[in-house]
Amino acid sequence: MTESNELSRSLASFVVSTRYEDIPEHTREMAKRCLLDGLGVSLAATGLAPVCRPFVEHAMEQGGHTQSTVFASGVRLPAAMAAFANGALAHALDFEDAHDESLLHPNAPTIPAALAVCEAFGPIEGKELIAALVLGCDVACRLSLALRVPLDEYGWYPPPMIAAFGATAAVGRLLKLNEQQLIDAFSLTLGQATCSAELKFSPHSDIRAVRDAFPAQIAVTSVLLARKGVRGFDRPFEGRAGFFALYARGAYEPETVTHAFGESFAIDRISFKPYPSCRGTHVYIEAAAQLVREHRIDSSDIVSIKLVGSRLNLMLAEPVAQKRRPATAIDAKFSLPFTVATALRCGTVTLDDFTDRALQDAAVLDLAGRANFSADPARGTAGPDVLRGSVELELSGGRRVKLQIDQPSGSPSRPASEAALIEKFRDCCRRARSEPAPPLIDRWVEQILTLEKCADAGEIARLM
Repeated sequence: MTESNELSRSLASFVVSTRYEDIPEHTREMAKRCLLDGLGVSLAATGLAPVCRPFVEHAMEQGGHTQSTVFASGVRLPAAMAAFANGALAHALDFEDAHDESLLHPNAPTIPAALAVCEAFGPIEGKELIAALVLGCDVACRLSLALRVPLDEYGWYPPPMIAAFGATAAVGRLLKLNEQQLIDAFSLTLGQATCSAELKFSPHSDIRAVRDAFPAQIAVTSVLLARKGVRGFDRPFEGRAGFFALYARGAYEPETVTHAFGESFAIDRISFKPYPSCRGTHVYIEAAAQLVREHRIDSSDIVSIKLVGSRLNLMLAEPVAQKRRPATAIDAKFSLPFTVATALRCGTVTLDDFTDRALQDAAVLDLAGRANFSADPARGTAGPDVLRGSVELELSGGRRVKLQIDQPSGSPSRPASEAALIEKFRDCCRRARSEPAPPLIDRWVEQILTLEKCADAGEIARLM
């Protein structure tokens, strides 16, 4: 592990020095699509995820300057508290975009943090917001891809921890930190960003749903403190007690963090979700629904359901009793038996399938009780093996049908169309606590998809 500060400084320099004009057009378009998708999912959460309400209430109780809007509330709060409240919404429905290679949701905390800052410290041009989203996503994914050991082996839950650094990079870029200040901001984030993998083993916990409130707030707070002159560490990432030593015990490849800066961007490889559940469930949902359609299967004829995939997906199938009868919506979204049973019963999986009533559907629970997952020892826990999965159904009469899917829908090799993303956004908006009028939804779509023309990106948040 290198003792120089080249890694941290190189990463900060990349964020600070990359110009909007240096970013390819198709990459800019992806950033706008991520913003559209993330905002839609967050608005839907205001109506569908009551677990977020305490975070909004807590943020409101703090008072302070009316800088940034809390979505679907009409309330404005200090930027860090608005980022906190809106960050709780980002993952609550588990419907936001994902970076499959790094196993992250890099944009979940970044979008609420970046929008809060655009509104509070603007006017900030739409071009700058696009660049910040691109660079924030890149920082988070580079850090994750450099790891050579799963952090959960040491008890950590990486998605919100690593995404916090991406959000910090994006906010730092928007507020024009210099290279040293951004290193300081990364250091301040290192002192705050943490998440225990215990959330995977606590089915009644709310933390898995609202986890991105914390990195969104941390990013804004760290950058504002660094801008005021608070000094951090010399080597927040590669130091003797830096990020990689602290969380991965030094098991990482520095070259992966800095390789080919600006030649390709992680946001180009973002996947957009067609189903509101853990990305690891998607190939199984798709395979189950396709088997039912192609073979005209009545779910009552299904005797057993055999699911096979990477051992990483064991967390979606065990403990067996818990996953067959999930207690909460977020636990159901992380359940292979429940999501596959829903797909077999309903032909798809939608936001309506995780209500309290849906979690008690006797027909779905009966099917979930027939599902068994087995890990293929030949498959790894990284790369394409994680997303590849098969569903085999045993039907009454002894007939068996099987389907394997290697890449889920919405992935870079099977991308979602812009039209599909717009329709998803509209559907999500209609589920908000206060349903926006159709002309306002149209305005949001137009603003976001032409963001490069916007002189004040904060206006998007103000209209929320």
